Amino acid sequence: MSGDSKLHVGAMGKAEKQVDAGNTALTMGSGEMEVFATPAMVALMEEAAVNCVKELLGPQETSVGIKMEVSHSAATPLGMSVRAEALLQNVEGRKLTFQVTAFDSREKIGEGRHERFVVNRERFLSKVQEKGEVRS
Repeated sequence: MSGDSKLHVGAMGKAEKQVDAGNTALTMGSGEMEVFATPAMVALMEEAAVNCVKELLGPQETSVGIKMEVSHSAATPLGMSVRAEALLQNVEGRKLTFQVTAFDSREKIGEGRHERFVVNRERFLSKVQEKGEVRS
């Protein structure tokens, strides 16, 4: 990480989304019901974590998700809004640990723990491109 990083425990990030036909369990293949899909909730939680730190990182830095442990405890119907919150709980070198929680307009629908790594954008993309150039 660059020396000018402003990461600090207690930083908060949020993300919000409306439940629509594109993010239901039925559409995403994670179930057979027209309710907010678990993969959509996980993505929203990741978005909240990204939002939490993106303004705190150096200009050449970003974060990538490496681990997610969540429970999805309540269903949310079409048309309802869902918001996710990410609280930065620990900064250990380049590893960031977040407490993530999701709510609809009635109740908490999920919670868990999410880990991200801070990476240099160019180096990360360079490694990904090298991997793509390997052909068998």
